[in-house]
Order: sequence, then structure tokens, then C-alpha cells
Amino acid sequence: MKGIRSILIAFGLFAFACSSASAYDPSPLQDFCVAIKDIKNGVFVNGKFCKDPKLAVAEDFFFSGLNRPGNTSNPVGSNVTMINVDIIPGLNTLGISLVRIDYAPYGVNPPHTHPRGSEILLVVEGTLYVGFVTANPDNRLFTKILNPGDVFVFPFGMVHFQFNIGKTAAVAFAGLSSQNAGVITIANAVFGSNPPINPDVLAKAFQLNKNVVKYLQSRF
Repeated sequence: MKGIRSILIAFGLFAFACSSASAYDPSPLQDFCVAIKDIKNGVFVNGKFCKDPKLAVAEDFFFSGLNRPGNTSNPVGSNVTMINVDIIPGLNTLGISLVRIDYAPYGVNPPHTHPRGSEILLVVEGTLYVGFVTANPDNRLFTKILNPGDVFVFPFGMVHFQFNIGKTAAVAFAGLSSQNAGVITIANAVFGSNPPINPDVLAKAFQLNKNVVKYLQSRF
């Protein structure tokens, strides 16, 4: 019964996101889209190609399995199950998506940003410490401790995080204002880029010893 209630709450959140989203994504739907003159070499468009509406079926708008916990056996102790246009093709052009986030005890969804969407998060199990940081020059931190039934909003593009401060597992659902909001995990992007960023750059930027930077890069 508890699981069913959680799913109903999640879909309520999703419905809210639907009602507040524009009918079409006004922004790019991938990291970049380089223009070309010869369409024979074109492989991406801003979004997805549309199926003939006459060929659409119910499965194009359906996904099953969001009631199942994600695997949190990883260094950060969290798992994000993303339901975007790649999972439900019918989300194309609708400007919305949904995620389930599972947290092990003291697990964290590390500081990250969504380059193409804002987020509204609902906690259904456990207790989370959440927050986001505003843009330069203020870099103001907004935080809150959330319990089941609590909701928190992460504005478009802001670096944000969630941390399970409880001794039991936690679960949250979030609606995003894009069919493909994207995610940039700060530590992975900075210390785990491919190829690596020159350690001299990171040592200067973070005011760290170069050997410390190299160690951090080795962790990602």
C-alpha cells in the first residue's frame, strides 16, 4: 500500500510539472547542434523526428517499473532512474520528464546542474538535506531539510544536491521542465573530463596543490 501511495504522489508531481510546462521546449534539446549544408550528413535535430500520428500506439506514451528501487551500491550511494524522451517517445515536444532518485543511508546525489531544465522534487521516503547555489557573484546557498510529503524547487541551471541524512534508505521523485534536461555532475565534469583538464588549470582555479588535483582526477 505504501508503494502504491508513493507512485500516486509521484504522478501527482508529474501532473503538476505538466501543467506548468510550456507546450514546446524553447531551448536546445542536446548539448549542441552544429549546422551543416548537406543534410545527407545530418544525424541530429533539436529533439526527435516525429512519428506519423496515425502510426502512434499506446506504448509510445507508457513506461512500467518506476516502483522498483534503483541500485545504490556505488561510491555516492544514490541512483537516478530517468524517464525522458529516450524512454517514453511520446514525451517528444512536451517539455517534461520525470526521475526517481534512490538514496542509501547517507547517500548523496552530488552537486550537479541541469543545463536545459528546472526541477521540482518530492520526498516520499526518508529525510533529505537539499540545496542549491545561485550564480556569481553572490553564490548564495539555499538549503532545507525535507521529510516525506515535502517539496523543493531547484531553479533552472542552478548547481544543486540532495543528501540522505537518515539512517534508512530514502526515495524522491522529481519533475523536470524539459524532455531532455541533461545533467552535469560537477566533480565528474571537472575532474573526470575526457581528455583530462590540464592540472595546472585546476590547481589555480581551486587553489590546490597540483598533486592533489592529480589525485582527484585519478578518482574519476
